[in-house]
Amino acid sequence: MKITFRWYGENDRITLGKIRQIPVVTGVVTALYDTPVGGVWPEESIARLTGVCRENGLECEVVESLPVHEDIKLGLPSAAGYIENYKENIRRLGKYGVKCVCYNFMPVFDWLRSDLNYALSDGSSALSYKRKDILRLNPDRSKLSLPGWDESYTRDGLRALLARYENVDGERLWDNLGAFLSEIIPVAEASGVKMAIHPDDPPWSVFGLPRIITGAESVRRLLRLAPGEANGITFCTGSFGATGANGLLSRRENVKRRNGSRGGAITDGLKEIADAAKGRVHFLHLRNIEITGEHDFHETAHPSECGGIDMYAVLKKLLDDGFDGYVRPDHGRMIWGENGRPGYGLFDRALGACYIAGLYEAYVKERAADAGKKRDKFGVRRNVNKLINNV
Repeated sequence: MKITFRWYGENDRITLGKIRQIPVVTGVVTALYDTPVGGVWPEESIARLTGVCRENGLECEVVESLPVHEDIKLGLPSAAGYIENYKENIRRLGKYGVKCVCYNFMPVFDWLRSDLNYALSDGSSALSYKRKDILRLNPDRSKLSLPGWDESYTRDGLRALLARYENVDGERLWDNLGAFLSEIIPVAEASGVKMAIHPDDPPWSVFGLPRIITGAESVRRLLRLAPGEANGITFCTGSFGATGANGLLSRRENVKRRNGSRGGAITDGLKEIADAAKGRVHFLHLRNIEITGEHDFHETAHPSECGGIDMYAVLKKLLDDGFDGYVRPDHGRMIWGENGRPGYGLFDRALGACYIAGLYEAYVKERAADAGKKRDKFGVRRNVNKLINNV
């Protein structure tokens, strides 16, 4: 397992030099941000991006995100050309050492929040989502902007795009995703790249637009669309955990614990999603949240005690199932007076990275201790049998 850190390129105020000083981080998760969605990424730009990371002692093996053009999601005739461009991007990324690509299939809007500066009781701030605040907005008419709102669209352009989706329901979006995967997964396999779709964030319909990657059953359906190992998921605790229907929350839910253990609470929901994705989790986003109402939540610090998700249980379950991919601390708070990109400041994500490293170290040592006990047990048994045979 490799611990990584999101980096927004050379214009990011959080430099590679600062990221390198986080003792547990071995690489960055990044992308090209100056190429229009649907275009082919210039090979020289990919070479520069990966090269500058290596020069700073960091790997560049994960791209997040390689955006999917809306025409592909809509299933328009023009989708074929954009899919060819996407395939070429995968080939080029594989050529320069990228091994995992995180993407999503959410129509129009990426992740959405209603408040970028939700005040927590300790004086820090975090991202939050309140259903009533979202419902008051109409993206067709509102002048307001939300996180995840693609501001490259004019109001007329956004209105026209939303109109195109009026006849696209969940089933049609699934069909379009299947057509996309049938084309790109063979290319990804040939290029040594694993595709890791990000679950919808939040995992419910927004402004009437369909959302389809939302829980265990949708993960099973996704993996059936393209059975190759390159077709996988990004397991995002914050996205899957935002709805109580997925059952990831443990601190205020009924939890099955083994042998009265205080740690590693495995909820039925966690087990179901992890089992559905077993062997296909290529990327892990660890983020903690607190649900405060129906379709209401706010993000918290990463440790289990700060939110509703048992982070050790998630990591342990995935590692037990063979996860050996990339992980990054997702969406940090703004702490210690920092004022940066919402969800992506330096300080709290650095704390999160070290917390993840602590969880991983505990897991490895626990496994080693268990293996040692088994060796001692069987060693004693062999010695006893030897003594009996010598009598």
